[in-house]
Amino acid sequence: MSEVKLAAEPRTEFGKGAARRIRRENKVPAVVYGHGADPVHIALPGHELQLALRTPNVLLTLDIEGKTELAIPKAVQRDAIRGSIEHVDLLTVKRGEKVNVEVYVHTEGELAPGAYLLEHVLSTLTVEAEATNIPESVTVSIQGLEAGAAILAKDIPLPKGTTLAIDEDAVVLQVLAAQAEEAPADAEAETTEA
Repeated sequence: MSEVKLAAEPRTEFGKGAARRIRRENKVPAVVYGHGADPVHIALPGHELQLALRTPNVLLTLDIEGKTELAIPKAVQRDAIRGSIEHVDLLTVKRGEKVNVEVYVHTEGELAPGAYLLEHVLSTLTVEAEATNIPESVTVSIQGLEAGAAILAKDIPLPKGTTLAIDEDAVVLQVLAAQAEEAPADAEAETTEA
């Protein structure tokens, strides 16, 4: 898990106009909340935040006027066309605290020879992990699986200190047999006449 330190500035202005001014300065408006404390409105450096959010479940160390807060991204709003970050909701965490997060499921290996398809029923897995030790992803082997095989949440190896936060019998991956496309009825009639 990576930890990124960002300098945050407190915000006193709110609304669309204030948010636009912040974005023009290449900063991103954000809100930090959690642990029963009042929400804190801040502005974060845009480029550094964008780089940090490339890592799933990144742990952010926020320096807010000399006070340090640990936080994880809870919601990221992006511009639909440009993809730039419009606003971020951050959840404060403490070292040693357990949090529920979603981690990506990656596969390795090859399916058995034949016309098989791998269906990702769940592309992420909800797990509970220590806030300072959140895995970026989990990897499962699909080597040699054939049609009808399914990988359940309980079958996926998790890093030490991480537990499932969903039903352990939930299907994550399943292997399907590829189905041949049926020929149209006119084509069958033409081949029988010839």
